[in-house]
Amino acid sequence: MKTVSGPRPGTSPAGAIDEAEMAERLTATGRYRILRRLEARAIAQTIRSEFPLRGVIVDTETTGLNHRKDEIIEIGVIAFSFDERGFIGDVVGVYGGLQQPSSPIPAEITRLTGITDEMVAGQVIDTRALRPLIEPADLVIAHNAGFDRPFCEMFSPLFSGKAWACSNAEIDWASRGFEGTKLGYLIGQAGFFHEGHRAVEDCFALLEILDQSPSCGSPTPFSELYAASQRSRVRVFAEHSPFDMKDHLKARGYRWSDGSDGRPKSWWIEVEETDLEDELHYLRAEIYQHPEADPPTQFLTAFDRYRA
Repeated sequence: MKTVSGPRPGTSPAGAIDEAEMAERLTATGRYRILRRLEARAIAQTIRSEFPLRGVIVDTETTGLNHRKDEIIEIGVIAFSFDERGFIGDVVGVYGGLQQPSSPIPAEITRLTGITDEMVAGQVIDTRALRPLIEPADLVIAHNAGFDRPFCEMFSPLFSGKAWACSNAEIDWASRGFEGTKLGYLIGQAGFFHEGHRAVEDCFALLEILDQSPSCGSPTPFSELYAASQRSRVRVFAEHSPFDMKDHLKARGYRWSDGSDGRPKSWWIEVEETDLEDELHYLRAEIYQHPEADPPTQFLTAFDRYRA
């Protein structure tokens, strides 16, 4: 009896067009744009010595926006190696875990994340598994570090005393041709899709975007982010500024602090240290209209930024 076998998995029958060729043909028409499923990188079995630094991408899902009363219900962590130039090497570890909060998950959070009370029932995030990933980290990255850092530091002292960077705020995505800074926009414009709003999947998605090599030869997004994290920045407070100048300050990028977080109750902005004198000149000339005005300043490094 003669046996007829079909094509092996992953191959195409004779004369058929494989997936890559189909995508290439469709793209070449100019009428289609192909999105590819983002595949998670494997954990390296051997860590290359030419990438001696350690980075960690962190993403959290929480019961709300207030780190003082809301809780983490999921955390995702990807640890990777990189070098002094900001080139990414190997994935060295991955952790994802759920945790049951002290009260039921709000319905809107379940709609957003897909995480239900049944999924987290009895679940606890394993800090022992997190320790070997977080402790060696030279830099912790989140796509909204101003949100994730306070939650992480409230959750565990493992995250305290670390240098943090924000891939949303510290990369000039517009200059790279991106129309938005939300992770979903970045992923889509880079030609990928993924299952969003789950912590580990979002971490892998961010890792791929950070490691994209621009065709123009400019540094990768991660190289830009790492360089930014090494620079000191200055927070300038327009304390006691005239009320009728608030629209001018807002237009320049100042934000309001109500004083509840320990900062002065005033408008404030963060600038590069090299831009400090220009910012002070602006305040003295345009806002206070007094050459001797001395607005408060606070120098910040990656160890200070994005803390609660």
